[in-house]
Amino acid sequence: MQFEVWAPQAGRVTLRCDGVTRALERDPEREGWWRGEAEAHDGSRYGFALDDGPVLPDPRSRRQPDGPDGLSAVVDHDRYMWTAEWSGRPLPGAVLYETHVGTYTREGTFDAAAERLGHLADLGVTHVELMPVCPFPGRHGWGYEGVCLWAVHEPYGGPEGLKRFVDRAHALGLGVVLDVVHNHLGPSGNYLPQFGPYFTDTHHTPWGAAVNLDAPGSDEVRAYLVESALAWLRDYRIDGLRLDAVHALVDTRARHFLEELSQAVDELAADTGRPLFLIAESDLNDPRVITPRENGGHGIHAQWNDDFHHALHTALTGESQGYYADFARAPLKALAKTLTHGFFHDGTYSSFRGRHHGRPLDRTRVAAHRLLGYSQTHDQVGNRAQGDRLAALVSPGLLACAAALTLTAPFTPMLFMGEEWAAGTPWQFFTDHTDPELAKAVSEGRRREFAAHGWAEQDVPDPQDPATRDRSCLDWSEPEREPHARTLAWYRQLLTLRREQPDLTDPDLADTKVAYDEDRRWLAFRRGDVRVAVNLGPEPADIPLGSREAQILAAWEPVDTPGADGLLRLPGESAVVLLQE
Repeated sequence: MQFEVWAPQAGRVTLRCDGVTRALERDPEREGWWRGEAEAHDGSRYGFALDDGPVLPDPRSRRQPDGPDGLSAVVDHDRYMWTAEWSGRPLPGAVLYETHVGTYTREGTFDAAAERLGHLADLGVTHVELMPVCPFPGRHGWGYEGVCLWAVHEPYGGPEGLKRFVDRAHALGLGVVLDVVHNHLGPSGNYLPQFGPYFTDTHHTPWGAAVNLDAPGSDEVRAYLVESALAWLRDYRIDGLRLDAVHALVDTRARHFLEELSQAVDELAADTGRPLFLIAESDLNDPRVITPRENGGHGIHAQWNDDFHHALHTALTGESQGYYADFARAPLKALAKTLTHGFFHDGTYSSFRGRHHGRPLDRTRVAAHRLLGYSQTHDQVGNRAQGDRLAALVSPGLLACAAALTLTAPFTPMLFMGEEWAAGTPWQFFTDHTDPELAKAVSEGRRREFAAHGWAEQDVPDPQDPATRDRSCLDWSEPEREPHARTLAWYRQLLTLRREQPDLTDPDLADTKVAYDEDRRWLAFRRGDVRVAVNLGPEPADIPLGSREAQILAAWEPVDTPGADGLLRLPGESAVVLLQE
């Protein structure tokens, strides 16, 4: 078997495979690469030693059976026999469901999660989006401090477990999206700097030195990231990737890394005949991220739209701290702007940032499905001091309004696991660092962070306490009982409407028309012949919808169609979807 590794600064590289050591030779055709042959098979343990130093895991390891600090293992991807016939599911018309393998079930494995995929198929979502699954120290964590960007966290089930999960999802008609982190690696188990200039001090990120995308040696670093992305799509039959915090990918080269990545993914899609896509998490409000390459953009197929979330959250909760301040001044006005223009900050002044922010979307060129809309995400729930979900903050009626707005808006909807039944479990920040000093620093840092916002130390869950993770696991008995069952039925009804009403998947962002009353707290919008109205206030509201004959498609509370005066009398904290042809 051929082994190879990029170690441009090494004077000698040896391979240790199944207890046998042999020297590698420089590759005469690739600068900085070493290569050599060795007897190996699926499961063979190996690593590389640089200049007679300790044996380290392969930077391109496909498996870490003993965690990030152990030896790598050979993976023969051809050994897995796929059972589901799958031609893919495209992003337009999709509904995504974000989930974390370690807390989706109490077992916290791919196989246990796969047993619950029937729930998602019945619910009506089209894709399940997995939070990061690369190896990290310990058993439990969010996954954003992963290392070994080609491997799969062993406690979840390793490579074969992920394949079984994807195979089962595809058999049920569900696509699979995977969250990948290119902007940083975790502080523990990260051996890349010993192999080469994977990071650079030229730029800095919240996590330290930036990934090297534009300094000397960046050609190989970019190739490392691109090829790891393609490996998920090819070897595991993943349908799309969510790219974490692309605003932290600092790249001054003429051709941005995101453009290079999107071209490689599009080429793989053409080769495989499957629709493949990339979804960015971007704080830039820069339309270039989702503008096609031929039009001068980076060619990413979609991005998260936090502006929609922030406007919706402030309208529902009245919260105004931090970045919510910009939206809380007039939340329904902010919500109306996101529904019709995508971004709220499109060159406007942001008091949170102390500067102007964003750029307008060209609604004639950017399809609405390129923006993801959501009322909850792992970030927006888990980064609260106690990980409280929206269900802990507002009434069931306001939750119904949030669902109606999210699932009928012009954007690609995304749900966060458990929101469809108003889960009563929190989703908190938890870690399982094996380094005692790092574990202590994380726990103390979390408490310091929220103490600055007025939280008592004892009220902030300790990320290292196993109970914090346990509290965050979904309770699968909830969907069968009230009040959760009613909320679940509402989500299913709205998702059915989204499939049945073509206007609800119309990609024309400019076609959405909105009316609202900030004081009386109602908002209504039109998409083709479909009308959606929500009353966020406690008292009934008269909403002018016109005198055209209407048919009620879904209503949270009993409501009559508009009378001759064209007024819809909507109960407090309620939502309705109508058809006016």
